[in-house]
Amino acid sequence: MFEKILIANRGEIALRVVRACREMGIKSVAVHSTADADAMHVRMADEAVCIGPNPSSQSYLSFPSIISACEITGAQAIHPGYGFLSENAAFVQAVEDHGLTFIGPSAEHIRLMGDKITAKDTAKTLGIPVVPGSAGGVPDLGTAKRVAAEMGYPVIIKATAGGGGRGMKVAKSEKEIETAFLTARSEAKAAFGNDEVYMEKYLQRPRHIEIQVFGDGMGKGVHLGERDCSLQRRHQKVFEEAPGPCITPEERARIGKICADAIGKMGYSGAGTIEFLYEDGAFYFIEMNTRLQVEHPVTESIFGQDLVREQIRVAAGLGLSFTQEDLKINGHSIEVRINAERLPNFAPCPGKITQYHAPGGLGVRMDSALYDGYRIPPYYDSLIGKLIVHGRDRPEALARLKRALGELIVDGIDTTVPLFHALLEEPDVLSGTYNIHWLEKWLETQFGA
Repeated sequence: MFEKILIANRGEIALRVVRACREMGIKSVAVHSTADADAMHVRMADEAVCIGPNPSSQSYLSFPSIISACEITGAQAIHPGYGFLSENAAFVQAVEDHGLTFIGPSAEHIRLMGDKITAKDTAKTLGIPVVPGSAGGVPDLGTAKRVAAEMGYPVIIKATAGGGGRGMKVAKSEKEIETAFLTARSEAKAAFGNDEVYMEKYLQRPRHIEIQVFGDGMGKGVHLGERDCSLQRRHQKVFEEAPGPCITPEERARIGKICADAIGKMGYSGAGTIEFLYEDGAFYFIEMNTRLQVEHPVTESIFGQDLVREQIRVAAGLGLSFTQEDLKINGHSIEVRINAERLPNFAPCPGKITQYHAPGGLGVRMDSALYDGYRIPPYYDSLIGKLIVHGRDRPEALARLKRALGELIVDGIDTTVPLFHALLEEPDVLSGTYNIHWLEKWLETQFGA
């Protein structure tokens, strides 16, 4: 087992890894920019190293700074959290070249699943169902028109190297295809330096269902059920729950087995998430995230497993501490992402926290790096906390979420908490009958946002 792990991240996820290390008797090293000198993960870790100025390109994304911090502190492994360098194959290669361990999959697997076209081809090969679409990249408008006519409108055009909703455009008819194609390409070029796009059939009322998988790197794979992350705004998740309110045990067992077998066949190591669009009982592969997800706590809640601990075990070559047969769903869990944003436009709202009180009680977990007097810097993501609740069933979890939101105090800045109070009054949310378009339509109705 590792004696010391460096955490190449910040905020609540860095704190989450510090906690797992402490429980395992492993020393932790926090790295930070100058803006994060007084951050909670820096205070909680055993050691801390400043790795650069405020911009993430010069600190949290700097390969030399992070690897140097390992060498200075004697850390043997790097946990990347999520975001930043968690899915950067070149970084993983650099880590391995310096004789260090990356807590996550291999550079090859990250590369394979990071490009959406090769990911889709790989999924097909492994027997994972995929959305009908173009056979690889679409080079020009003429090809785009032909492919769209073959699979039928509406279609969605996506950047090959995309993520976060950038480089994605929908065309509902032939009249819209030219504008959608050219816009997607120019956005892709601007955001990712690569203007290649591909096309897929656009589903009308899908839900976003993702399967949590884990591989031991030695040919074994398991799944930990699904999460429903359909409540999204601009392709960013807002509200996540497990298990999915619309997924039957039979569907779960079927798609779970397909995913677990695929992970085993790949020889995949560590945590991963296979994301699907789900409509009318059918699953369609979207992409695979080769890292821990923001919403991993809802899966931890219903299975009683520590996924960060498991990541560390697998990276150390100890294999998985559980089998598929050990994994039984217990109750229902919901997570809401709390952002430092001002409604209704969701404008980032950094500033000083004048008062902070986390909710407590049975089945309530607050993952946050906030504290009284902390100043949220303006340079990074606006996520400031995740409120996770667990109940014996979905109605109990919803009641617990409502209660916990009423206890939460974050003064000094605007947050998205009022959004969740409002959502918990909506019959569709309470009944679980929503899809990936529901939240945007609701926001449009409420705020014209």
